[in-house]
Amino acid sequence: QDLARLPLGDLRRHLEGLRLPGALDQAMDQVLAEIRSRLRYLADVGLDYLTLDRQSRTLSGGEVQRINLTTALGTSLVNTLFVLDEPSIGLHPRDMDRITAVLTRLRDQGNSLLVVEHDPQVMRSADQIIDIGPGPGEHGGRVIFQGSPSALMEAPGSLTGDYLAGRRRVADPRPPEPVTKTTPRIRILGARAHNLKGIDVEIPLGRLVVVTGVSGSGKSTLIQDVLYNALCKIKGHPEDPAGEHDAIEGAGLFSDVSLLDQAPIGRTSRSNPASYVGAFDLIRKRFARLPLARERGYTAGTFSFNSGAGRCPTCGGNGFEHVEMQFLSDVYLRCPDCNGRRYRDSVLEVRLPDRAGGQGPSIAEVLDLTASEALNLFDGDRELGQALEPLNAVGLGYLRLGQPVPTLSGGEAQRLKLAGYLGKKGRGPRSKGRGAGAALAGMLFLLDEPTTGLHFADIAVLLQALRRLIARGHSVVVIEHNLDLIGAADWLIDLGPEGGEAGGELVCAGTPAEVARNPMSRTGGALRAPGPSGEGQ
Repeated sequence: QDLARLPLGDLRRHLEGLRLPGALDQAMDQVLAEIRSRLRYLADVGLDYLTLDRQSRTLSGGEVQRINLTTALGTSLVNTLFVLDEPSIGLHPRDMDRITAVLTRLRDQGNSLLVVEHDPQVMRSADQIIDIGPGPGEHGGRVIFQGSPSALMEAPGSLTGDYLAGRRRVADPRPPEPVTKTTPRIRILGARAHNLKGIDVEIPLGRLVVVTGVSGSGKSTLIQDVLYNALCKIKGHPEDPAGEHDAIEGAGLFSDVSLLDQAPIGRTSRSNPASYVGAFDLIRKRFARLPLARERGYTAGTFSFNSGAGRCPTCGGNGFEHVEMQFLSDVYLRCPDCNGRRYRDSVLEVRLPDRAGGQGPSIAEVLDLTASEALNLFDGDRELGQALEPLNAVGLGYLRLGQPVPTLSGGEAQRLKLAGYLGKKGRGPRSKGRGAGAALAGMLFLLDEPTTGLHFADIAVLLQALRRLIARGHSVVVIEHNLDLIGAADWLIDLGPEGGEAGGELVCAGTPAEVARNPMSRTGGALRAPGPSGEGQ
């Protein structure tokens, strides 16, 4: 029990010098060798501050990823194909060299590694890169390039190569929005949950604020456990108990708080992107106004697959039949009556007119359109365009309107939540005085690693969407490791300097340029490092 409470670095040093008497030492030699080997792997990826009795649910995403990698190292497998999906998730740029060293070691042991990755440091360390595109969804699916990283940077027609070579940038250089003494702000006082060391943190409102620091430095603890849970209680919709702190000041300066994480939006196949952004109601009303629909007495409810007489009676509007299997996974079969279209044949006879005056798509065919195709179809329909445009604005124009929400990835779900807020009508008036007591009528949005799984081009779109929220009078706080987004922030809050017990302190706060000049900041060191063009970030 005492050993389990030791940091892994201390435990490793203790076991390295452990010598047991006589035959016991010989009997335990192989066991101790395996333990020492695994502890060494954990130290190699920078997890020597963790303890063995640490609960897994308290680990950050980056810590979980590195533990999974050390598990692969500890197997001592050879001639094995390892397939890794975004191993850089949750990792600070400082830790990327450790990850690439682990991947290289696995390769040198006689294994093959296939890595799905967007981090430029991991890309540059690869032996070969397979670039797929050129766009998302139906616009992708082709091999654009295969070869070395250096050859990719010279490849024509590759967005990835353009960004790696510095020909394109996620964000054009621009001065950050100024933060002055009169800028409204939230104050977190005495935060000491988990490894936080009683820190006081000020977060400017009406700005793009990014919270940085190495994995395990206390970012999620500060923003989610302390700030979000405390604000939810203050605003009257409590979630989990707030992490230990003294006080939160400035909660009255914004209307409410929302955490846009990557948790699934819903579990039912009836929920889809069109309904989430409010476009499906408008589409059903458009169909109900058509002459054939009025002639038959159809209403907007007839074109719903959730209820009403218009949906397929066999599958109840699901488009499939659910067959429960007693000892195997349940089976989902396409509905034999509607063939997955969800509606009665009579409802599908009602069609929108095309631009030439002929018959256009049915309600089922509209739901099968991507958001970009639907915007083109309803070009000129201002109300419907305003509902659908946010999907394009967050880079989800390739999603089909009727795609079940549970099939979305975590990153897509997070951006769909963001699109939902972008699509809301109205705009909070921003205070002209910008004084310390002036209220920003908008909301406070908290995001945790929104760039996870995103290409450079997608990050550029995401950044524009975040700035649109701020332009509407909202405030945005992002936990992030991506250097492009960090460099585009108005204000940085850097925690650390390390993870675990060696972290939990406020290292510095300021503009990206100010943080880059701080010698104690790991994030500052990454910002100072030369980018693809030879200049600092």
